[in-house]
Amino acid sequence: MSEVERAHWNHRYSKDGAWVTEPSAFLLEVGPRLPSHSRVLDVGGGTGRHAIWLARQGHDVTIADISDTGLELARQAAAEAGVEVATICMDFDTDPMPPGPWDVLVDFHFIKRELFPVFLDVLRPGGLLVFCRATKKNLERHDRPPRNYLIDVGEGWELLAGWELVVAREGWSVEDRHEFEALARKPV
Repeated sequence: MSEVERAHWNHRYSKDGAWVTEPSAFLLEVGPRLPSHSRVLDVGGGTGRHAIWLARQGHDVTIADISDTGLELARQAAAEAGVEVATICMDFDTDPMPPGPWDVLVDFHFIKRELFPVFLDVLRPGGLLVFCRATKKNLERHDRPPRNYLIDVGEGWELLAGWELVVAREGWSVEDRHEFEALARKPV
């Protein structure tokens, strides 16, 4: 499945304008709550829309993604923005999580449920997770992302059981997506 995913994302990113370049409204909202000059891992960060914004804020950012095409686009966009981001081409199904400790993990629109315990392992005590994922209710208004890339309504709360929830909500976002959005802290 991983090579199929890599081919899918490489193909998608090879189309001009087929990706969003601006950071999400939720990241802009919670960004001021992140520790300054933190070490950030953008999980499944693709073309770097969140990583580049975070680097502009003074963070040391690494993007981990399966798509080498997406990561190349992220490097180009970072250079154009005058910032640096590190990139790691990896498969979250087979490769180990980049070692921490990380101060912040950013996971937007990527879901691999098995990673949530690993997130706790690689975050420093008190570290933060910024997580945003569309729910199946999103299909009431949009045909994308497809069902297998969505979480159940209420599932976000379960995925973050045991975390300290700084901000957590589920509903229609300002971007007109039904999402679970959370800023969660690893317990100390």
